[in-house]
Amino acid sequence: MMTDNELLRYSRHILLPDIDIAGQQALHDSRVLIVGLGGLGSPVAMYLVAAGVGHLTLVDFDEVDVSNLQRQVVHNENSVGKNKAQSAKDALLKLNPLVHIDTIEEKVPADQWQSMIEQADIVVDCTDNFATRFALNAASYQQKKPLVSAAAIRFEGQLSVFDHRDVSSPCYQCLYSPDGSEDLRCAEAGVVAPIVGVMGSLQALEVIKLIIQSGESLVGRLVLFDAKRHQWREMRLPKDPHCPVCSAS
Repeated sequence: MMTDNELLRYSRHILLPDIDIAGQQALHDSRVLIVGLGGLGSPVAMYLVAAGVGHLTLVDFDEVDVSNLQRQVVHNENSVGKNKAQSAKDALLKLNPLVHIDTIEEKVPADQWQSMIEQADIVVDCTDNFATRFALNAASYQQKKPLVSAAAIRFEGQLSVFDHRDVSSPCYQCLYSPDGSEDLRCAEAGVVAPIVGVMGSLQALEVIKLIIQSGESLVGRLVLFDAKRHQWREMRLPKDPHCPVCSAS
């Protein structure tokens, strides 16, 4: 049960019929795994903590660099040289001390993702490399956990939800093939600061919708954002009948 302090803190949520006390309690009871505490992970973690998600596990082996501060807003000058997961935890607990936060501050081998994901209700992919994305997708599929994934580069962003509880849902590998995918990172191509805030905020929104079971998720849809023209496009994302991860064959 939530305390009087929590009921007051989350009162603007509770006023919404789609959330109310039951939905806020669901947020309070949920466990979310956030992988990557950089540009995308910063707004995801901050909004989920502010919204009252009760338990977060933050995963990042990297350290904060001064070049990160242009867009990774959960970190600050005093964070430089500190592990990103720990730096984020410090900032998030100042934002909302009523939540529980665990950190994993080392690189996770591919064969260990399943045991970590088993403990979560939802997985949020905020990484910047395909190897980790494919490993998260496969492990999330095996554990039948929803995966909320976004990417941002230059002035462009994309977002989708892969709900592995739904047999009709495509998976990340239905969208990208490991054979033809090449990493293109911010350090090489650059990224305008607010684009990660936009896409990360939308990831947090999709997580909240899944938890409170309201609205339509992006399952089977890929949203693309062109910030230069401020244009949004939506594409249908069908399930690949020959996908090595999620196809029946």
